[in-house]
Amino acid sequence: MTRVQIYTDGACRGNPGPGGWGALLIVGDTRKEISGAEAATTNNRMELRAAISGLGALKRRCEVDLFTDSKYVLQGITEWLPNWKAKGWRTAARKPVRNQDLWEQLDLAGGSQHVIWHWVRGHSGNAGNELADELANRAIDKLLAGG
Repeated sequence: MTRVQIYTDGACRGNPGPGGWGALLIVGDTRKEISGAEAATTNNRMELRAAISGLGALKRRCEVDLFTDSKYVLQGITEWLPNWKAKGWRTAARKPVRNQDLWEQLDLAGGSQHVIWHWVRGHSGNAGNELADELANRAIDKLLAGG
């Protein structure tokens, strides 16, 4: 089975505000960069979108090491998601889960892969994370420039 590393990051200028996401996929010596932006969003939504898009870019079942600097994404997917689903998408405080639409997409995207989730400290010199952040910010710049 192919082993893939995916580095993801989201960025937002204002929260909410214009936001972008970036993902770097690495298989051996091959690298693929993907990114996107939305005009009115939140940082958490962009972090989720980066992970969804990174996993969604895979064409076949892989062993994936997914790196995120978002504890929200990491804890959500590894700890909170089973309880949310069991409680009808309600939090422990019985409130609706924020970003349920994206959590469902991430659950689906990750379910078709063997994913090991990793947290990396953002802006700490991790090359993959730094590039994912750069991709997210370039996507925002492109959006704001009208492209």
